[in-house]
Amino acid sequence: MSLQSKLQQMGIAFASITPKCYHYWRPVKDVPCLIWAESGEENSFHSNNRKSEQNIVGTVDLFTKTEFDPLADDVQNVLDELGVTWSLESVQYEDETNLIHMEWSWGVVFGGEI
Repeated sequence: MSLQSKLQQMGIAFASITPKCYHYWRPVKDVPCLIWAESGEENSFHSNNRKSEQNIVGTVDLFTKTEFDPLADDVQNVLDELGVTWSLESVQYEDETNLIHMEWSWGVVFGGEI
């Protein structure tokens, strides 16, 4: 599967959680909302002068006013269904926005010649 098609698949899966799902940034301040983005590549492999395995990493952020928001479980379920590695990186209350902000990091590996 190509890089772009895998990322598009992720976007569709995240959008299934909430229609307020944005790639890179949010144009409006409605909550709850998800913002997801790929941030780069790490720990990829090369063989025979070609990339043989590519690991793309990124984040998904949930902004909500609801304590114990069930959307958090939905995010983790989608990450599991997509078959990507993930980790809950932080949960914090933002005084400036009065929002609960949860952030997950994720990584997806593409095998075979890219």
